[in-house]
Amino acid sequence: MVVSACVIFITHSERESLMLDVKSILAWAIEAEASDVHINVTMPPVLRRNTELIIMDLPLVTDEDARQMVLDMVGPEKFRKFEVNRDIDFSTCLDSSHRFRVNAHYQRETIAISFRVIPSLVPTIDDLNLPPIVKELTDLPRGLVLVTGHTGSGKSTTLAAMIGLINSKYKKRIITLEDPVEYALENNQGMIEQREIGSDCPDFASGLRHVLRQDPDIIMVGEMRDLETTSSTITAAETGHLVFSTLHTVNAPQTVERIIDIYPANQQNQIRTMLANTIQAVISQTLFRRVDRPGMVPCVEILLCTSAVRSCIRENRIYEIPNIIETSRRFGMQNMDYSITQMYSGGFIDREEAISWSTNPAKMAKTLAPLEAACSK
Repeated sequence: MVVSACVIFITHSERESLMLDVKSILAWAIEAEASDVHINVTMPPVLRRNTELIIMDLPLVTDEDARQMVLDMVGPEKFRKFEVNRDIDFSTCLDSSHRFRVNAHYQRETIAISFRVIPSLVPTIDDLNLPPIVKELTDLPRGLVLVTGHTGSGKSTTLAAMIGLINSKYKKRIITLEDPVEYALENNQGMIEQREIGSDCPDFASGLRHVLRQDPDIIMVGEMRDLETTSSTITAAETGHLVFSTLHTVNAPQTVERIIDIYPANQQNQIRTMLANTIQAVISQTLFRRVDRPGMVPCVEILLCTSAVRSCIRENRIYEIPNIIETSRRFGMQNMDYSITQMYSGGFIDREEAISWSTNPAKMAKTLAPLEAACSK
């Protein structure tokens, strides 16, 4: 097998004798530096590399191939549950160095599988080109820090980098609740326990109910999915722990609104007060394809919960938060458009993507015009 920059080629003789073995497919994905692998019946396996989908030169996946792949990874007992629930999240290992987050599901009555490649090494905050203020958030003694963004925006990687930094600096007991466990974190200065939903505990809510009896200093909750998980996460932060979690929201104001809206109307005033007292920061990010070299780079909105922000949350003036972010850059806050402009001026991202992902494309085009003129001289 030969791997080029963008596609995998297999010789005719190799193809004739080839079995659709999941470990071989994942090994080729690693070799091709893919970020994701997708398995769908009646198609060859598909890779995603630097946002582009690449069809592998392999035989078509049959229904039996897909069933056998899932069965090999999860075993008979979990496979029976999967057939009932029609969805399952788990992690799998190719070897000691390569891990994958996996979702198997049904579509059109056939099994489909999505793999996300998890790098073998936990990246640093500097490796990820995150703003310096992100490092400072790892020094907080207590409160709630949220990392948000759409699926595939690098939330888990950012969290892993932050936990890794804490682990290297402080003698803290860190407990994570993940679905599934992604980065395998090793004890350093700190002591780490990683609990996988479905294997080590039944769900996030159950894990959070018991975590406070496990003497944690820092808690990481993979995702605030529902009312019970959200409520338990905020309660953990209220009790004096430093808590990290994620949400599928695209900016800081929407994050605050989403948390409040998940509660019944008669509890929303109470949760505004609780949230105002506990939340410390919101990091909202989007990944862009790099133009300086292969890879991805995040553009990041940062909200730090100053007294002005806490007042806005408490008094239901969320609409004022964007203006506070815009005028508080000296504290380390920044909105998404500012981050996009910085990444473009640094030569990291493409002009068209910078404009299309901005909150105000027309304004962004005007902002970038003098930067383009300066670069062309």
